[in-house]
Amino acid sequence: MKLYNALYKDFDDLFVGSSALSIILSSCLGSVAVMLILMNGHSVVQMVQLFFAVVVCMGYNTAVLAQLKHKLVFNSLLVSLAVSIILIFWNIIIRY
Repeated sequence: MKLYNALYKDFDDLFVGSSALSIILSSCLGSVAVMLILMNGHSVVQMVQLFFAVVVCMGYNTAVLAQLKHKLVFNSLLVSLAVSIILIFWNIIIRY
């Protein structure tokens, strides 16, 4: 919890710069996840994974653009990064 509070404090103090950089990070990780998902085929399972990757990354971008509360934006960033990383590792494991 200390790590979460420290990261949130830094994010909140430098919100404009942090949100700009984190949009880039979230979008890049999301695009890598989408690329790996589509490399494994186009079945229903991949399309469901694709749906979750796109919705979560777009949800974070929407939270930033809608100027929601900083805590909600930070939590949506964490969810976006976590989902993208899980999908990346899952699809690497399936692929290789």
